[in-house]
Amino acid sequence: MSGEELLRRAHAARGNAYAPYSRFAVGAALLCEDGRVFLGCNVENAAYPVTCCAERAALFAAVSAGARRFRAIAVSGAPLGQEPGAPCPPCGVCRQALREFCAPKEMRVYLDAPGGGMAETTLQALLPESFGPENLAP
Repeated sequence: MSGEELLRRAHAARGNAYAPYSRFAVGAALLCEDGRVFLGCNVENAAYPVTCCAERAALFAAVSAGARRFRAIAVSGAPLGQEPGAPCPPCGVCRQALREFCAPKEMRVYLDAPGGGMAETTLQALLPESFGPENLAP
């Protein structure tokens, strides 16, 4: 699946966001190694720490369905009622959560680019010198 298609799905998922407090809607589309795609959106809560980001919502849905390895994620974010005008990279918590299930150098991250295009990076670039399962003693 192309990065453009994955980002299109993230745009669609953004439409389901529940963001009454920040008024900033985020959608994510997570591509599994087996080709399945899981969507997520941010879900806010009046008790702010209970909020869940779109990236983790997609990740948790995928893991709940048995997926354990991922190739790419697309993330799209913008104020409610507006089109994306800038990249919306995953927060640090989401970067670390994704790190658990992928090879950081190979995990593609697709983001909206200014002017309506698409930016591409890797999880390694967003989370250098990361800590993962291989760092733990057997």
